[in-house]
Amino acid sequence: MSFHAREFFAELMLPFPHSTVVGNTYYATPTPGSSLRLCIEFAPTIYADTYGGLRASVVHSDRGEINAVALSFVDHGTFHRRDEAKNTPRNNSTYATFNTRYHQADQPPWEGVVTTGLRDAIEQYCSVWFPGSWPASPPPRTTARTARHVPASASSPARRRT
Repeated sequence: MSFHAREFFAELMLPFPHSTVVGNTYYATPTPGSSLRLCIEFAPTIYADTYGGLRASVVHSDRGEINAVALSFVDHGTFHRRDEAKNTPRNNSTYATFNTRYHQADQPPWEGVVTTGLRDAIEQYCSVWFPGSWPASPPPRTTARTARHVPASASSPARRRT
């Protein structure tokens, strides 16, 4: 069964121009000319055809894997909204996972994914191993709210002091 891995990694919106998806694995060269590569693959669970996160690793072209980190879907809120809508209990084996065998035929197995938490975790990981390769985060958004003065009530301590 197809993972639709290319679409999954496209939804992550990783900013590396020198990248590709081969099979179900994402490969990138975050720093052009460097011997270090980024590899991201789906992390299996103990259940067949079920995945519970991503495994990101740094691979040196001559020395092999240097470092790896597991990024679980549950820790990064990836399927929280989907599972809450379905009332899936947290102790259920399907919570915060996706299965490539049992899913709706017209949708990818990871339907309902929210990639923000995963993307932030990958950003942190890349900032350690590939400094300067991740674009600066946009400035925080400001809200359209304005502060308004709320007068103190007659019985409040602030009112009595004046």
